Amino acid sequence: MALESTELLQRGVKELNRQRRDKAVSSSPWRAAYRRLGRNKLAMSGLFFLLLVFLFCFIGPLFSSHTEGRVNVSLINKPPSLSHWFGTDNLGRDVLTRLMQAGRISLLVGLVSMVLSVTLGSLLGALAGFYRGVVDTVVMRAADILLAVPEIPILIIIGAILSDLKVPSEYRIYMVMLMISFMSWPSLARMVRSQILSFRERPYMLAAECLGLRDRRKLVHLVLNAVPVIIVVATLSVARAILSETVLSYLGLGVVPPTPSWGNMMAAANSLIDFQSRPWLWIPPGTAIFLTVIAINLLGDGLRDALDPRMKR
Repeated sequence: MALESTELLQRGVKELNRQRRDKAVSSSPWRAAYRRLGRNKLAMSGLFFLLLVFLFCFIGPLFSSHTEGRVNVSLINKPPSLSHWFGTDNLGRDVLTRLMQAGRISLLVGLVSMVLSVTLGSLLGALAGFYRGVVDTVVMRAADILLAVPEIPILIIIGAILSDLKVPSEYRIYMVMLMISFMSWPSLARMVRSQILSFRERPYMLAAECLGLRDRRKLVHLVLNAVPVIIVVATLSVARAILSETVLSYLGLGVVPPTPSWGNMMAAANSLIDFQSRPWLWIPPGTAIFLTVIAINLLGDGLRDALDPRMKR
């Protein structure tokens, strides 16, 4: 009897510990943020639409029979039909296929520019907030200078310089990514710096000082605590980069033909006749840009609400 009672007690203790672990995992900040995000219908709708856009742009061309992109004089500016659902452009190419291929470029520009700007902004902001002093002054003054200069005019000037230098079209996309990311890092750097300055005054940082941890290790933990802010800003930076690339490409200073992008697809309808009589040239890319940016903003707003610990919904 005593042995059975001991076994039952051990089982009860194990079950209690298991329930405590499950409760701790289920109540973790990331799990709570995931649940809050799941309850946000607008954010989930934006996420679902973005998944469809990625499938459309990266998987769709594999099922198209018009991927060669050759000039076909007999199919120039044909309206939508069963063989060409979105019609053809001024060179006889299928607009639907071009839309999918252009989406790849626009999305890649947005994602790569976001990664570069987030990496640079997070690093400089963390260094400025952690070391303060001269480092903080230099980084923040550089950020203030870039924030004081209008972004689009500077991008247009740099794009015009690249055009004068006759940079090949296959390299222009990389230059566009670098230009957009260079102009986008200051806002994130200021946010990360403010977060780091706040975290430095927390009790756990005083404990880290007492333990004698290295600066690199303390800096890593501080940046990890600022991850929610970085995620939200990174999400919204993708939409900003797509719009910047669209403006540059529309003006002929960004991604240039034959490389397709949503911006230079809209630039194809550059006359009143095309605008009035051939709406299939500009409505599909314009709609794709509009819906994609709206979906990214909805997801970014949802992430901001979900990752904010003060949002207890």
